[in-house]
Amino acid sequence: MAGEITLDVRGLDPPEPLVKVLIALETLPSGDSLRMLLNREPFPLYGLLQEDGYQYRTETFADGHLEIIIWR
Repeated sequence: MAGEITLDVRGLDPPEPLVKVLIALETLPSGDSLRMLLNREPFPLYGLLQEDGYQYRTETFADGHLEIIIWR
């Protein structure tokens, strides 16, 4: 069964959220996904994910925070 890791980077200033998610993806077990919680759209991250073969889904919530689910 695949697992999910949650990374909450809300309130952190750029580029710290990007750095933290890239480090987390390096150790993400095969078949697992990463749920990233953040306050702003991480436009630079999307290109990096595509280049590295990751898929992702972004959802914006009423309070303004975003959740991005990332998997390979």
